[in-house]
Amino acid sequence: MPLRGAVVLDVGGGPGYFAEAFRAAGARYVGLDPDVGELSARGEPDPGMIRASGTALPFRDGSVDVCYSSNVLEHVDDPWLMLAEMVRVTRPGGTIFMSYTPWWSPWGGHETAPWHFLGGDYARRRYERRNGKPPKNYFGTSLFPVSVGAVQRWAHRQTVADVVETFPRYHPWWAKWITRVPGVREVASWNFVVVLRRRA
Repeated sequence: MPLRGAVVLDVGGGPGYFAEAFRAAGARYVGLDPDVGELSARGEPDPGMIRASGTALPFRDGSVDVCYSSNVLEHVDDPWLMLAEMVRVTRPGGTIFMSYTPWWSPWGGHETAPWHFLGGDYARRRYERRNGKPPKNYFGTSLFPVSVGAVQRWAHRQTVADVVETFPRYHPWWAKWITRVPGVREVASWNFVVVLRRRA
């Protein structure tokens, strides 16, 4: 969709990693993150950054043109609420873009991978033993198992938004078929993208 003049909300955008790219395309960028440390990861927070939760977005219904989130969903204890909030604040005809790291992908456990294949608690304990400190992405607190299949089912059950596209991020275009094969899509996607369009 054209971005010139569009209001883009970046949910979980940290200090605004994508701000420059969106603004260069002519969008009005608003970033949001619940964590002060993430907001100030590159120094003083950028103007237009807001401290708030992705599961309770402080915006009116239908108030943004694009609701964007990259690599956040697996860090939210109620991913379905965050997804519903993203749809809610997007205007009719607007776009919702969500990407995240699926739990069963090789990087699903983040810094505790690949041991998350033996369980998130085990992977966390192993990391603590080997490194003498807990991982940043702490299973059950700041890292949660979200599957490709569950998000696809959620997307296709939507009554207020249509699925535009699903695909494995970072893969070549011809690898889209991966997301249609149960089991394979969980391990081979690495990062999964869902694009929705809010219905009129």
